[in-house]
Amino acid sequence: MSQDFDYIIIGAGSAGCVLANRLSADPSLRVLVLEYGGSDNSIFIQMPTALSIPMNGTKYNWRYFTEPEPGLDGRRVHCPRGKVLGGSSSINGLVYMRGHARDFDEWQELGARGWGYADVLPYFQRAEAWQDGADQWRGGEGPLATNAGNRMKNPLYRAFVEAGRDAGYTTTDDPNGHLQEGFGPMHMTVKDGRRWSTANAYLKPAMGRANLTVLTHALTRRVILTGKRATGVEYEHGGARHTATARREVLVACGPIGAPHLLQRSGIGPGAVLRAAGVEVLHDLPGVGENLQDHSEVYIQYACKEPITLNGKMDLFSRFLIGAEWLLFKRGLSVTNHFESGGFIRSDASLKWPDIQFHFLPAAMRYDGKKPLKGHGFMVLTGPNKPKSRGHVRLRSADPAEQPAILFNYLDREEDREGFRRCLRLTREIVAQPAFDRFRGVEIAPGPEVQRDDEIDAWVRETMESTYHPCGTCRMGEDEMAVVDSSLRVRGLDGLRVIDSSVFPSEPNANLNAPTIMLAERGADLVLGRPLLPPSNAPVGEAPGLGVTQRSGTPKRTLAQPAD
Repeated sequence: MSQDFDYIIIGAGSAGCVLANRLSADPSLRVLVLEYGGSDNSIFIQMPTALSIPMNGTKYNWRYFTEPEPGLDGRRVHCPRGKVLGGSSSINGLVYMRGHARDFDEWQELGARGWGYADVLPYFQRAEAWQDGADQWRGGEGPLATNAGNRMKNPLYRAFVEAGRDAGYTTTDDPNGHLQEGFGPMHMTVKDGRRWSTANAYLKPAMGRANLTVLTHALTRRVILTGKRATGVEYEHGGARHTATARREVLVACGPIGAPHLLQRSGIGPGAVLRAAGVEVLHDLPGVGENLQDHSEVYIQYACKEPITLNGKMDLFSRFLIGAEWLLFKRGLSVTNHFESGGFIRSDASLKWPDIQFHFLPAAMRYDGKKPLKGHGFMVLTGPNKPKSRGHVRLRSADPAEQPAILFNYLDREEDREGFRRCLRLTREIVAQPAFDRFRGVEIAPGPEVQRDDEIDAWVRETMESTYHPCGTCRMGEDEMAVVDSSLRVRGLDGLRVIDSSVFPSEPNANLNAPTIMLAERGADLVLGRPLLPPSNAPVGEAPGLGVTQRSGTPKRTLAQPAD
């Protein structure tokens, strides 16, 4: 095999698969994709309901853990990242949520020129095939199939949306459309009953192209620099080391942990960090690995008075029936991630867009599927969606097999601690509404005895988990701490870009897979030098009372008026 290519893409994940498809569509370009993981041909990946299995194993997951987190009493937190074709889009929770329009305007304000909402909306649309077709906000003909699961057939999903309305909040028919704020359905990346990862949506349709080479089980050791230009990569494959040359560019798409780790191993990063790890400093770039941020959440759980929750489907026989229905018909409980309703609210009247997200689940268990409640229950997963705490990713040595030191600094800022207090109290008020009277049993977690700030803080420190949305470690911008510029080029180097969620300047107000795919769609046009899609003029919906009140109406029931 010739080792000369026009483009080398490192990582076949949420962004890398998009790039592989879009770049190799030009038959004159030779494209190499290097992916350390292997095939995604597993029932546990392809069946949506089995999401907790690949997410918590080791075969398809890098299974990173943080350093002891000071704000969590020294706990180490699991940070899963996909190690398989499709990357994290093959092991994630399948949620398709784009974020609020103001999130992308915030990116632009932070220095990411040309990444405002009007600029990025056309790329969300180009990527998507929404089950109800295209409109001013949704795409209808893209590779990425999105739908609404089983459309909230379980009455608990509808009760959660109604409870949000009872609590005085607005509702939205489409949180990825005109109005994100409010309570309504959640959407997912599923097609014909299968997980619609970027491997299925983008990579596999391109695999037959003669100009596209995809190597699995290929570990990239470093990017090769010739002076201040990236000219290729060194990688391991089949028990030997190889080099490949990039005539045009090397595109790093390893994600928010892998991308800074690779750059640092290549001698690109903060000089003191590299020297401490024994790596020669070839390009001192202080922002590499800094600005790490993540969404995190707590699980607020209640017993359910009716036997209608997923807790009744956790026995082996029920799981067998669900799996059999998927194998035979691709329908039923197997074809959803079970996050079919949710919400976005502002925790304070002064905010211009939501800062709290809710995922509702008609079950009471951990996100990894362990420790289900005996009996029936439901839960709300929630946390502050615009965290202020920042951490870092730093290499320990030049050995790519040695995991980097990861520290999120969860709850380092008082704003984040206060954010969790608000999340718990507002959730309790929502679940206390009349819409839940038929279903609501006792509060299981944290339990009604947890009331004071210090009690809430202690519970959060003990139980808070990552929502698995790390980003920001190769931040896009035009200042000295930015790693890539607004065209995604690594600052001060030629022939090298980073195109994945590590370049996000700040957390979008939603799950990260959709904006990562959007970023790669737009990034492909930047790489190819094509004219960018014209900005959208679609209006942005605003909730009633924005800038005046924290919600649009008066709650039917407050916490001072207990339901029972």
